[in-house]
Amino acid sequence: MDFDSIIDNISPETYEALKRASELGKWPDGKVLTKEQKAQVLEAIIAYGQRNLDPTEQVGYIDRGSKQQDETCDSEPQPVVIKH
Repeated sequence: MDFDSIIDNISPETYEALKRASELGKWPDGKVLTKEQKAQVLEAIIAYGQRNLDPTEQVGYIDRGSKQQDETCDSEPQPVVIKH
């Protein structure tokens, strides 16, 4: 099964479990995530969020507020895009 198929088949419960594992640095059974597993879990969390969540609910979202009338910002928020 390729990466895209795996992400397409992640349930919301699995997504939450992956987020929790990333936050704690270990699996539910207590085993510590390896460096490679941490990277893969983060990649899966980000990809799932891009496909299934509102941008404000995605991991890494930063609320920069909104501009008032006639106010300018130095930069506009840019979404993170993962390509495979």
